[in-house]
Amino acid sequence: MAPQAPGTTAPARRPPGYPIGWLKTLLLLPLALMSTAAPAVEEPRHEVLRALADGVELRRYAPYVVAEVVLEAQGTEAGGLAFPILAGYIFGKNKGERKMAMTAPVTQSAAPVKMAMTAPVTQQPSATGTRVQFVLPADVTLATAPEPLDPRVRLREEPATTWAVIRYSGTWSQARYDEHLAALRSVVAAAGLNTQGDPVWARYNGPMTPWFMRRNEIWLAVP
Repeated sequence: MAPQAPGTTAPARRPPGYPIGWLKTLLLLPLALMSTAAPAVEEPRHEVLRALADGVELRRYAPYVVAEVVLEAQGTEAGGLAFPILAGYIFGKNKGERKMAMTAPVTQSAAPVKMAMTAPVTQQPSATGTRVQFVLPADVTLATAPEPLDPRVRLREEPATTWAVIRYSGTWSQARYDEHLAALRSVVAAAGLNTQGDPVWARYNGPMTPWFMRRNEIWLAVP
């Protein structure tokens, strides 16, 4: 997702993270319990179309529904602000107080926003923001998803999309993100593929997971 709408290439931005102040909260959430030893967490349905060089995969994702927040913030600030908002929706801060299972990954990407934040994508953006998404369980549709109580939370269906994906473990540092994004772009270019939109950073584990067991991915949309 697709997790982000196509757009023009934006300047490199620091990948989002969680500030220390939110660690105590995150430790209490199911996302913090994920690890590579617990693969039962639901992911969006997809198939691997083909394997490219250096472990890069070309994947086709089926449509899925997301809860998202678009904030006029970047990096650590965006992740720290968005995570508790979306977690609140997932864990019952919605009409009917319906709780849903946590899925993976949590994705974050650049998004144009208006000052009033009336839509995640606008024709004439006035600032650069960050879109953070939680994927809802596969049995949840736009028609059946509970209405958020927080007006900042938006529900939307991501269309079927093909992504070039690189997977890596380790910390959520800027250096590792930049290193793997460069590798992904190199492999995609060598394969003769075009991409569109900004990269999406996907994380499958919480801060309790040891850094060497974390699953991180970067996605580039392939038209």
